[in-house]
Amino acid sequence: MNAASVPPPATITLSMRQVLLCGALIVTLSMGIRHGFGLWLQPVTMDRGWSRETFSFAMAVQNLAFGLAGPLAGMWADRKGAFPVIVTGGVMYALGLVGMALAPTGLLFTATAGLLIGVAQSGCTYAVVFGVIARNVPADKRTWAMALAAAAGSFGQFLMVPVENGLIGAWGWQLALFVLGASALAIVPLAWGLKEHPQGPAAGQHQSIAAALREAFAYPSFRLLTAGYFVCGFHLMFIGVHMPSYLKDNGLSPSVATTALALIGLFNVFGTFGAGLLSAHFAKRHILAGIYATRALAILLFITLPLTPWSVYVFAAVMGLLWLSTVPMTTGIVAQIFGVRYMSMLGGFVFLSHQVGAFLGAWMGGKLFDMTGSYDVMWWISVALGVFAALINLPVRETAIARPALNPA
Repeated sequence: MNAASVPPPATITLSMRQVLLCGALIVTLSMGIRHGFGLWLQPVTMDRGWSRETFSFAMAVQNLAFGLAGPLAGMWADRKGAFPVIVTGGVMYALGLVGMALAPTGLLFTATAGLLIGVAQSGCTYAVVFGVIARNVPADKRTWAMALAAAAGSFGQFLMVPVENGLIGAWGWQLALFVLGASALAIVPLAWGLKEHPQGPAAGQHQSIAAALREAFAYPSFRLLTAGYFVCGFHLMFIGVHMPSYLKDNGLSPSVATTALALIGLFNVFGTFGAGLLSAHFAKRHILAGIYATRALAILLFITLPLTPWSVYVFAAVMGLLWLSTVPMTTGIVAQIFGVRYMSMLGGFVFLSHQVGAFLGAWMGGKLFDMTGSYDVMWWISVALGVFAALINLPVRETAIARPALNPA
């Protein structure tokens, strides 16, 4: 028996339009706010008298908490529905932002900006939202729908970063965080649009959480996808955190870095949605391999050709096209192999690998710079990892896993 024939718990199917609209708005808010946290580094550290390491450590904890809580949030969503998970995540997000504004010590700042917000993000971002999409969108449109939601998150980055910068400039960093906290509460009413109503056990087959985890981690394609996603997180965090300093070290003005980050956010929208469209015509594993290989080539050309503002802008546009286009491809393959019953939980475990890569990309960038005085080693590691991720995605099998007959629920 294959994964496609194992039915999820019976639910009242939501309309695709409702799921996409509410899911996209939730991801726009949650990811949009998240992408602007770097804007608070200087005002917070200068006002509180903290080192940059204090702020950076809190952000690192946030990434790890986001990743570690992801499987648990996904497990909860798969068992009880996404609604209570998203509501809890939205409320925790608001509390974390307010706590971030009021924290008088570095320890409390890490607890709020790091731990609390990181856990909150696990409940109201991709893994949980994609689980609802997977259960309520026809299989032939599933990856496209996930790409649309991911593109919304990309648009959130492009939209919210200048908004957050304007709030800081107009009202100061603390009041700006209060406004964002109030904005995060908008996630709560939007969660009603993703509320699935259980009707009792489905007739047919049943698979336990433990069995689903054993099956996934024993399956080579799941491990390959997870390893590839690690590389995605490594690339994104290294470039997002360290490219502005790399450009400054090479004599380019801060405005070049600002424009480059904006271009990444803008082209990210088109790249993510475009990847979803391509998935209707090409195997997802081939698209993933192409994304990682193109990243490796783009980084190689960027570090070997003369560095100018225009070379930076072209690199940013290309990387933007490839930035989050891995998200709908990776999660789409997971749903295709294992079905949608435990989509949020399995997506959470894959995303944990992404966040471990993100942590190492941020931390190693600073560590190796301190050791060598440049980012050269990190750039070459990024090239090698891109080639590695391209190669390991090629043997991934996208067909539904063959399962022996399961015991009735």
